[in-house]
This record gives sequence, structure tokens and C-alpha cells, in this order.
Amino acid sequence: MIDLKTLRESPEAVRSGILKKRNGCDLDAVLKADGERRKLIVEVENLRAEQKAANSDMAQMQKGSQDFLEKVGLMKTLSARIKESDGALKELDAAWSDLYLGVPNLPHESVPEGKSEADNAVFKSWGEIPERKPYNIPHYDFDWLEQILDFKRGTKVTGAGFPFFVGDGARLVRSLVSFFLDQANEAGIQEMAVPFFVNAESATATGQLPDKEGQMYQTVEDGLYAIPTAEVPLTNFLRDEILEESDLPIYRCGHSACFRREAGSYGKDVRGLNRVHQFDKVEILKWVKPESSYDELESLRDYAESLLQKLKLPYRALLMCGGDMGFSQTKQYDLEVWAVGQQRWLEVSSCSNFESFQSRRARIRYRDPETGKNEFVHTLNGSGLAVPRVFVSILENGLQEDGSVKLPDVLVPYMGKDRIAKV
Repeated sequence: MIDLKTLRESPEAVRSGILKKRNGCDLDAVLKADGERRKLIVEVENLRAEQKAANSDMAQMQKGSQDFLEKVGLMKTLSARIKESDGALKELDAAWSDLYLGVPNLPHESVPEGKSEADNAVFKSWGEIPERKPYNIPHYDFDWLEQILDFKRGTKVTGAGFPFFVGDGARLVRSLVSFFLDQANEAGIQEMAVPFFVNAESATATGQLPDKEGQMYQTVEDGLYAIPTAEVPLTNFLRDEILEESDLPIYRCGHSACFRREAGSYGKDVRGLNRVHQFDKVEILKWVKPESSYDELESLRDYAESLLQKLKLPYRALLMCGGDMGFSQTKQYDLEVWAVGQQRWLEVSSCSNFESFQSRRARIRYRDPETGKNEFVHTLNGSGLAVPRVFVSILENGLQEDGSVKLPDVLVPYMGKDRIAKV
């Protein structure tokens, strides 16, 4: 959540940020509810002060006297009013909280204006786009795809968007995950195995709730949510904790299955592995001091890019415009790999700075040794990397004229061979 002081003292700056993100938040309703809530809090405090004063007066009076009995009547009236006001304040607090949680994070000044993905800025490109040969086809048109990827049986067992990876397909997924985790460990990022389900407070802390509730799978009996990314459990690992300044920065990573109900339009853009409801991903998480967070964002992007460079996959880095940026982010880069068979870019990573938006919700702070005050950390995360579209790019870019797929050199030790092919 954004700083309440900023909301109250700089509403026009907040309004400008909401507009830049093309978010539908009703700021007037938020400010109105905040004003009514603050007014009612003052009224309740005044009533309690009056009740306390009356109680003090009664202690000095003779019991049964006229003045005493009048104070008794006043105390009953005050108690009833306080009870009524407390109930109203409780309802108003709940309504206010819902509205406050619906205010998006404000974009950084360096974020470009724009309405949609068409307005994102190409920040960097790497690698040569391969020439499309006659045999370069989309992965979903491989005549041997079902030997490594079975959508039909996945639909039978679970539903659309839950494929089986088979044989070399399963080995390639495992190899990619192992490669990503090994690279993270070599970079000094501590590995964690995370829960795949979280409670509502955890999902709220990272901004998934209430913003993306409709995209999340949830259990009815336990009130748990299947994670859309390891970002959620990783961030909440330090929820409600006060760190020492010397603890920062903290870098962690975690591999998980990711579950997303997001609906997509029909057509080639969502065929095959382009959009699925369950996939593997390695996530990088950073908790840092505020003054270093934007430098940390650049280093996070550089790290995610290094993985694609080692895989020798051509990619581009996009600086996301306000209208295409996430609810919780202040600044976001997306990395997209080229899939020669489809002749299109596929997103494989988002690297984001949230500043203190998540840490306020999760109450993650550090103790400033100079002031002695507890300050909110800044959180950042980035995919390092998401498996499905990297998998697709490897298949399509590595496809040879004989129908086999040449694997990136860095994956050969993991796979035990340099290519996969039709059996």
C-alpha cells in the first residue's frame, strides 16, 4: 500500500500516478472514506474522554445524590453512544481498508507514458534474430510434439492449460530449473523451497489480493490460495519482522509451480505452451535499503538477461509503460525471447521494484542505527526464469532441418546429450 501520509497530503500526485497507470481506482471515494473515518475516530475519542471525566466526577460525589444519579444517566447515554459509534467505526474501517488496498502503487518518474503493451519502450536488444528457414515452424506444429508434451491427456486429467511433460520434455524442464537454480547459487542468491499455497494475508501483502483474486485458484475449506508465483511465499518469509541494517541486502530465490487462472483469447498467441495455467518458474527476491533499490533493479535485470545470454537465446528488454505495468510495481522491465517458428516475442521474465508498497502491507522493516527508527525495506523480484516460453524458444530456435532440436551448450551437461529428436 502507498504511504498514508502521501495519500492525505499529496492527493493530486496520487491521482496523477493512478492516471498514468490507467487504473480505475476511485480516489475521491478513498479520500471521502478516510475523512469520514478520521472524523468518527475523533468523535469516539471525545466520547471516551467525556466518559472518563464523568467517571472521575462520580468518584467525588456522594452515592445516591441528585448529582450522582444525573451522572449515572449521563454514563448510560455515553456508553450507548460509544457502543453505537464503535460499531459504525468498525464498519467504516472495513470499507476504508478495502478502498485503501485498491490504491495502486505509484509509478516512478522514469516510467514512460502509455496505454498498452504497444507503448512499452525497447530498452535493450541482444542477439541476432535468426532467419526463418522453410523448416522453422511453431512448436505446436511439431509432428512429434506429443512425445515430449501431452496436452490431450493433461486436459483429460485436469483441464485445458495443464499439460504433461513427457520423456525428454520432462528432462528439459528439470534441466532448465536446475540450471536456473545453480546460476542463482553461484551468484550468491540463497535457494529456498517454498510452500505452493498461501493464506489470504500473504496474498494481500504482495498485492495479489484484492487486485488479482479472480486469477487465483483457491481452496474453499481452508481459505488458501495456490501461488501464482514464488514471489508470494518468498516475500512473506520476512513478514512482521524487524531486520537489522547489517542484514540488508537479502537475496533469495525459489523454484515453484505457478498457478494462474488468467483467461486468454483463442488463437495462435495462446496455442501450445504460450499460455498455460500451471508452469515452473524460478523467482528471485530482494529486500534492500530504499536508497539502493533502483540500482538493485538494474542488477536484477542484468542477472535475468545473463541467463538468456548463456542460453544464447535472442531477447529484448522492455521498459514497461504506465498503462501496461502491474498494480504493485513502481518500475518494471519485461524480458522477451524470440521464437522463430512463430515469428514473435514471448515474455519470460518480469523484473520489478515495489519500493515500500509490499513491505507496508507485510510490515517488513529494518532498524536505522542512526535514527533508531524502524523504516520499511524496499522489495524487488524478478523471474529467473519462467520455464514454458524458454522451453518454446529452445524448441523453435534450435529446430534443425532433420527435425531434431539442438540444445543450448549450457544444458548439455544437465540433459546428457546435445539434442532431442523424434523417437
